[in-house]
Amino acid sequence: VFMYSIGDEVVYFSVVFLLVVLVTRSATWATLLTAFLYVFMVMFRFPPVPADRAARVLRPRALFSGGGVPVVAHRGGSHDAPENTLAAIREASRNGATGVELDLSFTADGVPVLMHDETVDRTTNGSGPISKLQFVQLRRLNAAAHHRMKDRFNVEKVPTLQEAVEECIRHQLTIFFDVKGQPDMAVSVLHNMFKKFPVLYNSSVVSSFEPKVIYKMRQTDPHVITALTHRPWRLSRFGDGTPRSLSTWSQLWTGVLDVLLDWAHHRVLWKLCGISAILVQKDFISRDYVQYWAERGVEVVGWTVNTAVEKEYYQNLLKISYMTDSLLEDCDPHY
Repeated sequence: VFMYSIGDEVVYFSVVFLLVVLVTRSATWATLLTAFLYVFMVMFRFPPVPADRAARVLRPRALFSGGGVPVVAHRGGSHDAPENTLAAIREASRNGATGVELDLSFTADGVPVLMHDETVDRTTNGSGPISKLQFVQLRRLNAAAHHRMKDRFNVEKVPTLQEAVEECIRHQLTIFFDVKGQPDMAVSVLHNMFKKFPVLYNSSVVSSFEPKVIYKMRQTDPHVITALTHRPWRLSRFGDGTPRSLSTWSQLWTGVLDVLLDWAHHRVLWKLCGISAILVQKDFISRDYVQYWAERGVEVVGWTVNTAVEKEYYQNLLKISYMTDSLLEDCDPHY
């Protein structure tokens, strides 16, 4: 791992040096800027948590006596139960999940709750942005209202973060906290949760698409295991591959940004944040890709793996953990 890390840095700083030379035509400026960036990286990056502790969370040893890989219920297993609810957590445990991925959000009065979307429309019988609803208003809504199995689950409340954590601890499930926004509030709340429930240090991962969230989490509490979430071409295309914009110039510009972001994830951001895992959209993962990150001491987790064929590929060929919407049957693809 150390040798590959050194190799990455040599390539990275060599590229920076050459680019600056080409732009400024000055070896002096190129040397100074490259040296500055090197010092910045050394001073402000966070070392990852010890590999053995990260492995206990990301790859529980008990699993491997039977040769299996960890299976994480995405949003608690949104096909098998109403997503991001206590019922989903219980169902995931009953169906054999080793962990759950849960989405952190906040009500208008700052209560941390589980909700994936910015609005409550898709998953509840309410409407409007969650950021405009008081917790007491949110609590009246039924989080099972639109689920395909609503007759079985009937009424489910939107749980608070603490309620969800306590339920996961009760069922000995690993938690992947997915942070979408409000990094300051999210980091503060999660830090307090880790202090209140120290078992989380050995049974949870904080993840986000936003590097600033992960960096701030490590800055606040360097003992927390973290992961960057990544999907190539996220800025220019939707998950199914269709362009986000019809404008040729917009597609070109966001495509360039996507290339830069992808390069940054694989060369700079992972080291700056000191991540232990990277959560990647399933269609971009291969054996070579897994090997690339293994050489750098980073675990790859695929999302969202929803068919038996894909699950067999992850379990028997890639041999890495994955997230799924269902532990019971094939379901629609999720991007």
